Amino acid sequence: MQTISQLLPQEERLAVSNEQQSLKIGLPKERTFQEKRICLTPDEVAVLVTNGHQILVEAGAGEEAHFPDADYSEAGAEIVYDTEAVFACPMVLKVEPPTTEELAYFNPQTVLLSALQLNTQDIAYFEMLTQKQITALAFEYIKDEAENYPIQQSVDELTGIAAVLTASELITEENRLLFGNITGVPPIEVVLLGANNITEAAAKAALGLGANVKIFASSLTDLRELRTHLPSSVYTATLQPQLLRESLKCCNVLIGAMTGTHRSPIIVAEDMVQQMPRGAVIVDTSIGNGGCVETSGLTTLEQLTFTKYEVVHCGVPNLSSRYARTASTSLSNILLPYLLKIGEEGGVENFLQIDKGFRNGLYSYHGILTHSTVSEWFGLPCKPLHLLFL
Repeated sequence: MQTISQLLPQEERLAVSNEQQSLKIGLPKERTFQEKRICLTPDEVAVLVTNGHQILVEAGAGEEAHFPDADYSEAGAEIVYDTEAVFACPMVLKVEPPTTEELAYFNPQTVLLSALQLNTQDIAYFEMLTQKQITALAFEYIKDEAENYPIQQSVDELTGIAAVLTASELITEENRLLFGNITGVPPIEVVLLGANNITEAAAKAALGLGANVKIFASSLTDLRELRTHLPSSVYTATLQPQLLRESLKCCNVLIGAMTGTHRSPIIVAEDMVQQMPRGAVIVDTSIGNGGCVETSGLTTLEQLTFTKYEVVHCGVPNLSSRYARTASTSLSNILLPYLLKIGEEGGVENFLQIDKGFRNGLYSYHGILTHSTVSEWFGLPCKPLHLLFL
């Protein structure tokens, strides 16, 4: 069986060393619409610099998350005004996947850590990775020692809480209602769609504010698992249309978090929305995959809502970016241990050999496609990881 070193031409093989390696990491400014996060905060940059690593931060990269250039400079980072110089680093960290224009700045054999967001990609992206022989890992595929997806779980948790806090603001603006439980006043009624990390976080946040919570999901197994993390007072049910319809007639807040293979299934039909109370709020966190409410539509952080049938709709695809500083801190906390270990083990090549969970995030290895999900999505050939790492 051939290993990756046998598959690559001699001149493209990377030397393997067990000695600690000094990393040179580029943190470019995010230019994707509404993206305000950054992968590393000044605190984590300071730790990396103390451990002998070099960090290049593009000027203004942390401003949207309220991390000024001065904080990064004081932490030991080099503030760079040349975008190409940041992307030319041997390792690049981004929140959003790079555009093909940004990939053009990459040097061959660069290591990329970012989200992949498969449903937004096209074949040209992967062709560019192959051309540049990029080693790329997706945040959403990286596992920890407990076989969990730490970065994706963090994003989901923040999204669920953000959905409740956003709904709280909107229900107050529209109906002058307090999202809470005041003695003698009926509590807010919240309906959640889906049984996953988002709805778990949303349920805990809503319960903490005193709301009544109902959760509908397609999988009884997932509902049972979710119930083990929530109080027994939470109502759960499978997706029975008539039961859901009756619940929506008296709910103040609907939060959708349904997932699907290619797009989110439509769970709430237009006529169901028409029967919801005047001033009710819908926050569809699955809008990035098409949404699970028929009347949902894309909104922005600047234009948060639109109203249809006297129901307020919020459809921001990246709701966690509304709390960019918190989201950045959470992401940075997760990435720091990985980066320190990469340096300690002598570089990404060595670390991929020894850390199975980190390796699970790999979808391009020196330009060779390695992830079966990506391969099936685009019909591209791939080399499975077990053939590349013995």
